[in-house]
Amino acid sequence: MLKKVGIIGHFAHGRDFFDGQTIKIRTLTQALQNELGKAEVCTLDTYGGLKNIVKIVCGTFKLLAKCKNIIMLPANNGLKVFVPLLSFGNLLFKRKLHYSVIGGWLPEFVKEHKLIKKLLEKFDCIYVETNAMKMALEYMGFSNVHIVPNFKNIDILPEDELVYNHSKPFKLCTFSRVMKEKGIEDAIDAVKAINMQAGEVVCELDIYGKIDSDYENCFAKLQTDFPEYIRYCGCIDANNSVNVLKNYYALLFPTHFKTEGIPGTIVDALCAGVPTIAREWNSALEIVIHGQTGIVYSSDKSVSLTTVLKWALDNRDAVNNMKVNCLCLAESFSKQVALKTLLPKLA
Repeated sequence: MLKKVGIIGHFAHGRDFFDGQTIKIRTLTQALQNELGKAEVCTLDTYGGLKNIVKIVCGTFKLLAKCKNIIMLPANNGLKVFVPLLSFGNLLFKRKLHYSVIGGWLPEFVKEHKLIKKLLEKFDCIYVETNAMKMALEYMGFSNVHIVPNFKNIDILPEDELVYNHSKPFKLCTFSRVMKEKGIEDAIDAVKAINMQAGEVVCELDIYGKIDSDYENCFAKLQTDFPEYIRYCGCIDANNSVNVLKNYYALLFPTHFKTEGIPGTIVDALCAGVPTIAREWNSALEIVIHGQTGIVYSSDKSVSLTTVLKWALDNRDAVNNMKVNCLCLAESFSKQVALKTLLPKLA
């Protein structure tokens, strides 16, 4: 008897990983296990990458042999391995192949990799996080694309537990990978500039998240110059994100990536009733509703995070009024909404 689903991705079982890819894979797997039964969901952990290539190839064929549906969630390098591998294996097994995309980079990737594009067009379903990506892929000729929003297995904060901030110092945070490309230095510089201009501590910044390995030395140097109102606070367990975030005035997300998709950190903030101040990316307005659940500022140099953040601190009523809107929008990124699209495809 075939199992219902086999999932291929970077689970890193038994290890502490807080990146968006690993969290999404674990979250999706747990949700499907809860809905279908743990025995019906098989997994293949790609942790270790090419070092474990023989184990991964054998594991892929084992999943094809025993599962009706295969869902893969690779990063872009993994796509070069698993799309041909699954396509070749499926000549024998004839399973339903699904690709759940993490982030918003796929349209650019398939422009440069014609064979991958051709093979992906034959997959049963490709699940993307945003309308922008769905439209881009359909424009390129794909007809198997469906929207499944990024979601979290966390409870949305009750409205009567919202925390409102009305006095200085206002608590701000970042809650993603700590790296230059995520705009961490923009956040640090903006908070420093505002406090220096005011001659007092108007706002504080707490930095959460795993420090990117290529950024460790640079960040260590930055920390030596941190004033006491800027702190690195380490990593937070995904199940505790709402509890931590609810106490902040705003989440800062000054990313320099144009292909973010639907960042899990902003889903966390919505569930905690915390507005986001975000630098524009190509689908930003699908999760940060400008003026309602946060502020989106231009990715060009005409507007700086410092300017936008100063406005947010000077207009606290406008920002605090966004909190209830955040809770309402959080419902759109719930497990129930995601599974409503996904489960019928696995029948």
